[in-house]
Amino acid sequence: MKNIIVGPGHPLRGGIANFNESLCDSFLTEGIDSEIVSFSLQYPSIFFPGKTQLDPGKPPKNIKITPLINSVNPLSWRKAVTYIKSQNPDYVIVRFWMPFMAPCLGWIARKLRKHTVVIAIVDNIIPHETKMGDSALISYFVNSCDAFIAMSQSVLDDLGVFTKSAKYKFLPHPIYDIFGDKVSKSEARVFLDLKNDARYILFFGFIRKYKGLDLLLNAMADARIREMNIVLIIAGEFYGNQAYYNEIISRHKLENQLIVKSHYIPSEEVKYYFCAADMVVQPYKTATQSGITQIAYNFERPMLVTNTGGLAEIVPHDKVGYVTEIDATAIADAIVDFYSNSREAEFSSNTIEEKKRFSWEAFVNGVQEFASAVS
Repeated sequence: MKNIIVGPGHPLRGGIANFNESLCDSFLTEGIDSEIVSFSLQYPSIFFPGKTQLDPGKPPKNIKITPLINSVNPLSWRKAVTYIKSQNPDYVIVRFWMPFMAPCLGWIARKLRKHTVVIAIVDNIIPHETKMGDSALISYFVNSCDAFIAMSQSVLDDLGVFTKSAKYKFLPHPIYDIFGDKVSKSEARVFLDLKNDARYILFFGFIRKYKGLDLLLNAMADARIREMNIVLIIAGEFYGNQAYYNEIISRHKLENQLIVKSHYIPSEEVKYYFCAADMVVQPYKTATQSGITQIAYNFERPMLVTNTGGLAEIVPHDKVGYVTEIDATAIADAIVDFYSNSREAEFSSNTIEEKKRFSWEAFVNGVQEFASAVS
């Protein structure tokens, strides 16, 4: 059995690339031949809000990644199709996460489905930040594929707006285990030059409007949180107007309550940020699923998420953390409860059992069964 994953891979950075590499590696571990056909150019620089699209770290071992696709050059799409057909895969997995990619990935999928089964793994159907023309682009891509896998029920619900196909499956996002082994909190804090006896919560990942950092900053201004001397670590590159967040920080005089690392965090340092934190906070305004929760599970960290998209499906309230309303006061209430009632040990212990739901083996088996059923 052989498959090909169409989507970003090293040296491209970010959660989609990390997922593709972990998925490919898991297929290989299970004895299924797999490789990634990636992008030679993913986003033209004019459309990319960050500093660089490339990960300076080492490529993953034992995974074949072939960068053939230029997202805005149709000649490269044809080249990718020719290559994939020459490999004679039993099925192709196409990753889809935003309408911008619909013309490129939809065209490739339409050509390939004449020769093999095309399954889309859809991270999002309706984007977090919508634009005119999104619906037409989404429809084009959706109608280019044979079947669909989503990692949250909310994405499956959105998918139903664009297709009446019954060929779909829900498989929860597996745990990210590519960032090294768990280290002790004291070791992590030494590495990051943090105080060993302080209270730290973590906001991690690219910073965009929908991720609700402004809500968390307003929560940090709560008098109870100030009195508890809680410090928020913000670790990730700003994709947008950093001045907007700086104004909130200045207005509430939060400078002494924050540690801001406003750059891309290299893969080899990720474990230190998670292991140093008492709790990981995701105050998202919209969401589907999140790779951040699965990194937190891997390092057995308590979580706070907001009640949006599929986050509540992944983080059971009052078991491994909190599910709050999308509101600064509700977020502050949960943070105060966490420390007032010393809940870190309880929640952390519960993550050990809960994360068994999210193995890569189960995900791979689910994909294999689904591919066989739709072939």
